[in-house]
Amino acid sequence: MARDTRNGKRGCAGFTLIELMAVMAIVGALMSLVAPSFFKSNDRARETVLRHNLVAIRHAIDDYRADHGGNPDTLEILVSARYLREMPLDPVTGRRDSWKAMAGEAGGVNDVISGAKGKGLDGQDYASW
Repeated sequence: MARDTRNGKRGCAGFTLIELMAVMAIVGALMSLVAPSFFKSNDRARETVLRHNLVAIRHAIDDYRADHGGNPDTLEILVSARYLREMPLDPVTGRRDSWKAMAGEAGGVNDVISGAKGKGLDGQDYASW
């Protein structure tokens, strides 16, 4: 949009290319500071959900053991016997069937671990949780 200036010449109102580039550089610098902590918080949230789901499955195994006097034969029995509504999602693998059942001395499923590969933010393998 053109407008008249003090000396009577017409000038264009707006931002120069240098001003826009300076603003973009500032925004880019701020994003480079914020982005790593944002992505780390997503990983931290996934790990928190994984720990919670492991506790829920282990609690269901303990409840089954207390009610039936032994370990369940498979993890699916916990769902069919209504100790769990459905098998929880492993947030790291994004699947419900990646849980690994650990056999006990008396047979059946004594514990469960995640089938996810890799290490958590604390440096421990997901399978060791």
